[in-house]
Order: sequence, then structure tokens, then C-alpha cells
Amino acid sequence: MPNYVLLNNIQHADLKVIDKYGLDGADRKAVVLTVPTEFVNIQREYPIFLTKDAKTQEYQAVALLGIQKDENLFLSPNSEKGSGWQASYVPAIIARGPFIVGSQEQPGEGPKPVIYVDMDSPKISENEGKPLFLKFGGNSPYLEYIKNLLGTIQAGAEIARKMYKVFEEMDLIEPLTVDIDLKNGDKHRLAGYFSINENRLAELDGERLEKLNRAGYLQAAYLMLASQINLQKLIEMKNSRL
Repeated sequence: MPNYVLLNNIQHADLKVIDKYGLDGADRKAVVLTVPTEFVNIQREYPIFLTKDAKTQEYQAVALLGIQKDENLFLSPNSEKGSGWQASYVPAIIARGPFIVGSQEQPGEGPKPVIYVDMDSPKISENEGKPLFLKFGGNSPYLEYIKNLLGTIQAGAEIARKMYKVFEEMDLIEPLTVDIDLKNGDKHRLAGYFSINENRLAELDGERLEKLNRAGYLQAAYLMLASQINLQKLIEMKNSRL
């Protein structure tokens, strides 16, 4: 279980984060959540699909990193010569490492965003990694990077909830099943996913297209569709390891 505590520059002055990804850690995920605020970067590397949250039944976007359970094809077998991630962009939900954003009441100001850190994460260290705070006070460049990532996730989650409801109202979401045949004869089926129906999107009238465009949702829909070409890249990556 994670052990999240409020991050502060006194108690955690010497805290560092091992900013690497490896096959032996929590980075071994075949599917990770993603948000519209990072779709531009995600769609260059990973397929983006929708799933339904098991509890709320609300749609949420995911990026596919592998074909089988606990298979991340973007992890390098050897992280000693770099970050251990074989792509130009790491999904924010993974790149954030042991951090999450929360809120704390400020007298006379209301709730204010704050950062929590998982002190039981294997990426936490006092001996190696990137420092969170500067020697004489202030946030390190790495912590500022983490703050931006958490902001991206938080803002994206707010946009996503509204966007997927609009997609659903316009009947743009359709179920998706993908059958994959690998070169060694193995067969895999990706089921339980949803995508944007390209034909229905193209047939929308001007009023609904304008509504999507003004909200920024039209670009997101096309980015999701464009990302699906990366599914073939995943299959090629998988075949190269057989």
C-alpha cells in the first residue's frame, strides 16, 4: 500500500527520486490512464482508446503500452544507459513517479493544490537520483517538472469528464475489439475498449462540429483516431521480441 505524506522542504530536504524505469517495478503496465491535455504527445507514440471505469461506468482514456497483461513494450531491458524508456514521451501518469496532487485548506483562501509523495516507493532515495529541493531552499527543476505533470493530469481529468459525455451524447463512441496474430502463431484479443466512430464524426452537422471545435474536443477526437496507427507499431515491437 502507498504511504503518501504531504511533501515539504524541511522534512524532505534531502529527498531524491530515482528517475528511471525498469522491468522489475511498477512501470510494468500494459495499459495506463491518459488525459486530453497530453493527447498531442501520446498520439505520437501510443494507441489511445477508451474504457469504462468499473465503479462509475464513466469513460476514461487509456494508452496501450503492451499487448499482454503486465507487458510494457517500451521498457528497455537495460536502464543503466538512460531512463529505461524507449519512446520520446513518457505518459504523465507514469512520469509523475511517486507523486500525487491533493488539496489543503488555506485560511481565508480556500483549498490550495499540494503535492503528496509515497514514502514507500522504491524510487524514493536519499542517496541517488534527482533532488526535489535546492541546497539553499526552493524547488529543484525536477520538482517543477513534476508540478507541471500533476497540473497536466488534474486539468486533463476535468476536461475528460465533460468531453466524453459530449461524445456519448453525439453517439460518437463505439465498442472496439482487435484480434492480433503474432509471427509465432500466438493469438491475442484486445476487448473491452471503445473508440471514436470516424464516419459518425465526419457526418456531424455544422452546429455540432462547431460545438466540438469551440470546446477543443474535435482535435482530441481526431488525435485519438490518428493514434490508432501505433497499434501496428506495438505488434511489430512484440514480434521483434519473439
